[in-house]
Amino acid sequence: QLQASGGGLVQAGGSLRLSCAASGRALGSYTMGWFRQAPGKEREFVGAIRRSGSTYYAGSVKGRFTISRHSAERTAWTVWLQMNSLKPEDTAVYYCAASAYGLATVTESRQYDYWGQGTLVTVSS
Repeated sequence: QLQASGGGLVQAGGSLRLSCAASGRALGSYTMGWFRQAPGKEREFVGAIRRSGSTYYAGSVKGRFTISRHSAERTAWTVWLQMNSLKPEDTAVYYCAASAYGLATVTESRQYDYWGQGTLVTVSS
């Protein structure tokens, strides 16, 4: 149901936009989140967009990353993660995820019900 794409290699200071294709009748009421996992580290929350369209972010990416979403059909969504001013420490596998807590603030991976397969972002210095 979730398919992340758009990862790649970028220089520090550059930009990259990740996409998450989501399908499913109920996903319109879900919170859609992004997480990342760097080598040797635990998965961490990046940001999320509620079903209302409001967003929230981890402190480490606030002001640099932006999440948005669009629905072309009732059962198909695209969620984007626009990443600007990238730093080497942003290097990680990025995952999109969906949480049934549609209006709450959800930052724990255990609160998410569905996950995409991940896409690798590498930021060179």
